[in-house]
Amino acid sequence: MSAALTLATVEHVDRLLSLVASFHAEASIAMSDEQRAAGIVPLLEGSPHGVAYLIGPARAPIGYIVMSFGWSIEFGGMDGFVDELYVRPGVRGRGVASEVLLTLPRALADAGLKALHLELRTDNADARRLYKRAGFALRDGYHLMTRTF
Repeated sequence: MSAALTLATVEHVDRLLSLVASFHAEASIAMSDEQRAAGIVPLLEGSPHGVAYLIGPARAPIGYIVMSFGWSIEFGGMDGFVDELYVRPGVRGRGVASEVLLTLPRALADAGLKALHLELRTDNADARRLYKRAGFALRDGYHLMTRTF
C-alpha cells in the first residue's frame, strides 16, 4: 500500500475533518466540530505554523498527519512536532504509517527541519514500536509537560 501524501488545502477540509473526528473518537479526545475546524482550517489556508497532509488518494484518503513547526536552539534550527497521525483501522498494519514517518521527515529535512518530535500514551505499545522503527527514541531524563490556556 502506498502512503502517497497530498498537502491538504481548504478544498480538502471536509475529508480531513472527517478523519480527525474518527481519530478523536477512537482516542477519546472530546472536541466539538467547531473546535476541530478552528485547529485545522488555518493550516489549510497556509499558516506557517504547521501543515496537514492527507495519506493515500486525496479523493478517498486513508489517513492524515498534522505537524507543527517551531525553533530549537538545542537542535540548531527549525524543529517539528507530529501533532496527530491517523490511519484508518481497516488499513493499519500494512506499513502506511511507517512509510509516512520515514519519508516525510527526510523531505522536510531537505527544507531545513533539524528534529522531529512526537508524543504517545505510555500504554500504547503498538505506537511505541512503530515510532521506534521509524527512528524515534525516548530522550533520557525528559518528559513532555503541558500548560493549557
